[in-house]
Order: sequence, then structure tokens, then C-alpha cells
Amino acid sequence: MPSIGKEKLEELRREIGEKENLLVAFSGGVDSSFLLKVAHDVLGKERVLAVTVDSELFSRRELADLKEFLKHTDIPHKIVQVSWQRSDDFVRNPYNRCYYCKRECARLLKDIAAKEGITTIAEGVTASDIDEHRPGIAASREGGIWHPLVEVGITKDEVRYLAKEIGLPFWAKPTSPCLATRIEYGERITEGRLKMIEAAEDFLNDVGFKQLRVRLHHSGIARIEVDKKELDAFCDTTIIEVVCQKLKALGFNYVTLDLEGYRSGSMDDAHPPVNFARSDNL
Repeated sequence: MPSIGKEKLEELRREIGEKENLLVAFSGGVDSSFLLKVAHDVLGKERVLAVTVDSELFSRRELADLKEFLKHTDIPHKIVQVSWQRSDDFVRNPYNRCYYCKRECARLLKDIAAKEGITTIAEGVTASDIDEHRPGIAASREGGIWHPLVEVGITKDEVRYLAKEIGLPFWAKPTSPCLATRIEYGERITEGRLKMIEAAEDFLNDVGFKQLRVRLHHSGIARIEVDKKELDAFCDTTIIEVVCQKLKALGFNYVTLDLEGYRSGSMDDAHPPVNFARSDNL
């Protein structure tokens, strides 16, 4: 392990070791899994609690993977439901929608921590996330959530490297944020739209594509992003036909392939849009 990686990992362990106990917001992604494993290694199961905030915003496949990982540990785990539909500030999908969701999540986590007698809540935000459009981070900070990876300067690339070093089996797992991030700003977030997107991504995963997004735009346009290395495979005429038929059967009106390939946060490429009054029937 390079000295800088080892030094940051040791600093993270020291910071965690100073805590009386810790609630880790656990999404099952590499960042939160790495944080949870380090916390468990340092504090033990008696002083660590993993909490997953669940809803239609969270992929069922991701939830299943998360549960499978925890089956092989002794880490205590709770799943709590968030009622995102109650917040019209979130549902109308403005450019800062994540702020409203994270604010509610922070409240839920604080309630659980209080009931469990836990003094510190942490989540796996990395130093790389600080430079991206992440309004949810501000809400977490306002809610008193600790970001230890940021504190010690661990980036996303370093998380993956360190996760591999400490034996996390899915250190190379593709990222999979909240399904709402696939919906164009200004298009209302509905359960129907979330299920369409989830089903489409599950289908493409089953076909064999790994790093991908299905973005939903105005008029029911599906904009598919796959890793640039997989663009050639996607352009097979048989694959194109099968994908078009499946996504239209799910409810998309048009099916397109983004020739730039997969890129995290591509919905943020455009300027913050105006919120349009759209139909909720999709």
C-alpha cells in the first residue's frame, strides 16, 4: 500500500476510534461500505450501527446486494423508510432537489441515533464529492452529519484502492446513486417514472452492460449512457432492436443512445433549468 494511502487510512482509523459510538448511513455503495467496514474493524459491532434509508428512490437490486453483503458480517443493521412524496420541494425536482431529500434523511438518522444512544452519525462523502454539484452535502452538514473521509482527505479513487486493500469484495462496483438523479430537472419525480427507470436499468444490466444510466427527459425520452468501452457492443443492430422494444414497453416514448457515453452527473451539464409544469402520468 502506498504510504499516502496507508497514512490516510490510519488517520481515518484514529478519528473513528475517538468516537464513543457511530451510526453509519449505509447505501451499499463502495464509499459507505468502506466507511462501515473500517468503523466496524475499529469499534466493533457493539459500537457501530448501519442504517439504510429506503424508498422507491433506492434500487431493489442495490438493496438486495446490500443485504447480501451484511449477511456475511455481524454488523447491526436497520432499514428505515423515507416519505419523499410528502415534500413538494423535492418532488418538483429543482436543481437543488437533493438538499430537501438529505435534510429529511438527516432528521431520520438523528431520531434513530437518539433512540439508540448513539452520539455520532457519519456518511461516506469523499473529498472528490466536495467539488461536484452536491446540494445534499450542505443539508447533511446542517444536520450535524460527520464526513470523516472528507476530514482526512480521502478521494473516490483512494476509497476504491483502500477498499481493495482491506478486503472489501466489491471495491470495483459501479456507482449507483438515487434513481431521482436520472430525471431531468423540472420534470416531477413520480413513483411511476422511478419504476420505469429502474426496470430499464435492470434490463440493460441483465443484457450485460455494467456502468450505465437511463436518463428520463421531457416527452418521455430515454437517454441511455453506457461506458465508452461498451458503445460498440450496444450498437449491434439486434441489441438496438431489443432495447428499443423493451424500453417502449416500459413506457418510454423515444429511446436514444448518448454518444458521449456514461458520465457521472451528466444532468448537471446544462444550466439549471426552469421547473416546467409537466404531466405526472409517465
